Amino acid sequence: MLSCVPVLRGALVERRQGVVSEANRVLVFTGDGKGKTTAALGMVLRAAGHGIPALVVEFLKADARSGELEAAKRLPGVEIVQMGRGFVPPVDNPRYEEHRTAAVEALNFAEAALRSGRYGLVVLDEVCGAVNRGLLREDAVCEAVEAAAPGTCVVLTGRGATEKLLALADTVTEMRCVRHGMDAGIGAQKGVEF
Repeated sequence: MLSCVPVLRGALVERRQGVVSEANRVLVFTGDGKGKTTAALGMVLRAAGHGIPALVVEFLKADARSGELEAAKRLPGVEIVQMGRGFVPPVDNPRYEEHRTAAVEALNFAEAALRSGRYGLVVLDEVCGAVNRGLLREDAVCEAVEAAAPGTCVVLTGRGATEKLLALADTVTEMRCVRHGMDAGIGAQKGVEF
């Protein structure tokens, strides 16, 4: 039996075995809980398993020791590009402008990738945080996402997703912190936090 349901942007998805949607998708993983990037990386792993090229643009992170960078080297069709400068200082700190410049460069890079049609999945990691911290204009991020080539799935992660970013998405998940080991004095661990 075949049934159709309306989806974002007026596309129809046929529900039966073997028929899948190729509509553009936008997902947001936000909230104060752990797991936003981890969920996005799970989607990257799933895409790689299907031979779908995936790109992750890291807007804030700058740790070359992260496990995802090493894993990506072993996954054909997966690219992770770190463009951030690490923890964002307060606006009045002289280094803040360096972070803003890096975020704008990352968005320009990401927008070109989104428009290219080269990737089936593009993750804008910590882009919500970059907007929330004033490094990027909300409208500029919305325009980049809306410019994605047909058949592209875009994932936005980070704390403090703004209303416009949430409105772009057909799927929004808010990670809520119930308990975090760091609050109990457990330091960051390989394979868990990085």
